[in-house]
Amino acid sequence: MAELLRPQARAALWRGREVIAGIGVAGLGLWWALTSFGILQWLGWGLAALGAGLVLGGVQRWRFRQAGRGPGILRIDEGRVAYMGPLTGGTADLDAVRRLRLDRRGRPAHWLLETGDEVLAIPVTAEGAEALFDAFVALPGLKRGRMIELLNGDARDVVTVWTRPARLTVV
Repeated sequence: MAELLRPQARAALWRGREVIAGIGVAGLGLWWALTSFGILQWLGWGLAALGAGLVLGGVQRWRFRQAGRGPGILRIDEGRVAYMGPLTGGTADLDAVRRLRLDRRGRPAHWLLETGDEVLAIPVTAEGAEALFDAFVALPGLKRGRMIELLNGDARDVVTVWTRPARLTVV
């Protein structure tokens, strides 16, 4: 089966796997909802809503993923981002990240996780970089739509995607 598709087509389908699964789930739900009656009809409407949610989330993830294979490997474990690259690397706790920036001056672009004095630079095409979507969404106040727009934009500069909100001090 794999030989029937060009490698580029296979890669595109794999990048959009959540969208494809969501369409399948929504289609099955709509079929049940429109052709059945009773409890199966209600389950069908619920399944169609679940599929629509999968499609919406999948579209955001699809737009976040970058084509190509970049340098290095990224792992996320319990809120700690670890990047191991050919020239640089390091770790950063998401709780300690003060600012998230996107450096689009190089090829590939890099995420810059700033924790006080240190900056961890991670290529957007590094192996495992798609896991950063879930990690970044957990940052308080991050706007997913803006992050995806900046990532897919054409500007060749460094932009701030997110800054940690100032904490209120209680006296």
